[in-house]
Amino acid sequence: MTTRDVLIIGGGAAGASAAFHLAKEGHKITLLEKEKDPLIKPCGGGMAAAVQKWFPFNLMPVVDEIIEQVEFTWRLEDPVIAKLPGSAPFWIVRRELLDAYITTHAINEGAELLRDFSVIGLKREGPLWQVSSSDGRQLEAKAVIVADGSKSPWPSQFNLGPKALHYASTTSVRLSRRGELKAGSARFEFGLVHHGFAWAFPINQGVNVGVGSFIGNDLLNSELILKELLPSIGFDPNEGERKNNSLRVWNGHSSLHGNGILVIGDAASLCDPFLAEGLRPALMSGTKAASALNHWLRDETPDLKEYTHLMRKEWGESMAWGRRIAQVFYRFPKVGYQLGIKRPTAPQRIAQILSGEMGYGDIAQRVIKRLLFQGK
Repeated sequence: MTTRDVLIIGGGAAGASAAFHLAKEGHKITLLEKEKDPLIKPCGGGMAAAVQKWFPFNLMPVVDEIIEQVEFTWRLEDPVIAKLPGSAPFWIVRRELLDAYITTHAINEGAELLRDFSVIGLKREGPLWQVSSSDGRQLEAKAVIVADGSKSPWPSQFNLGPKALHYASTTSVRLSRRGELKAGSARFEFGLVHHGFAWAFPINQGVNVGVGSFIGNDLLNSELILKELLPSIGFDPNEGERKNNSLRVWNGHSSLHGNGILVIGDAASLCDPFLAEGLRPALMSGTKAASALNHWLRDETPDLKEYTHLMRKEWGESMAWGRRIAQVFYRFPKVGYQLGIKRPTAPQRIAQILSGEMGYGDIAQRVIKRLLFQGK
């Protein structure tokens, strides 16, 4: 049996990013994807242009839209239109195209992609990790990266990620025309969704629409919400294909590494608990995990704690404040809209947070005090 350097479970944005960076360093990498063929992924697909810094190749070929302004509404009324500052642009991509694009670059660097490989077994035998598939195939490697999304069973088995998982309930819709959504404009709707919000992001000849609830254990009645939301942007209430999902969101500092194993992306519960941003932490964690593994595989470090440390410092510390803001904002959403979104500086602050120029900690104490004082 050929021993790889790293087996990566999951071929999404996080796993593909890790595969690219590790293969570029000359390591023998195999990317394991359970789907036989690529699937359409109707999630929002929004990401800060700042993610470009993690890749030596240009991401623009898979960018469908550059967002120049954001429209906020409260129950489809009381609009706020905000121009995004030029220093903090926001990109919209189709996830299936982004994932395939990064994967192709990883393969060009020497990585191997195995499709239709559904992992049912993962264990460490001596110095190596063994992975087995549902069809009986077995592989082994010096290290494993878990990148198979919010439904991954592996983090809990190896004490990785938060002990208590927190989920956002989401419904995503891919629409095959633009409706009334303006070019270069994204839409955020507050008020229709209990403990959450809805969004509409333009893509090439279409729109990605989503509904998400982010605190509590509310059942998301997305169909009722979509019957109001879709006509407001020029669509029939029943138009488009729905996809329901439970998305793991950030829920406290935790270890993301073990003995030759790392967890990244949604499997690591890295999604922003306030704005539901998942692509930037997916690409960031794939990049940081690859860096830590590269040092470990070259015997430059004795363990992989560098990865957990970096993700806590560069992502987790901001998300700790983001979670506190979410818990207050979504309990007092009307107050949050009036005192948060409608403040003159709010759109720029949101853009700076999405771009990574600013963290939630930079605004959290003022925002929380304002919402709590007015919400009582």
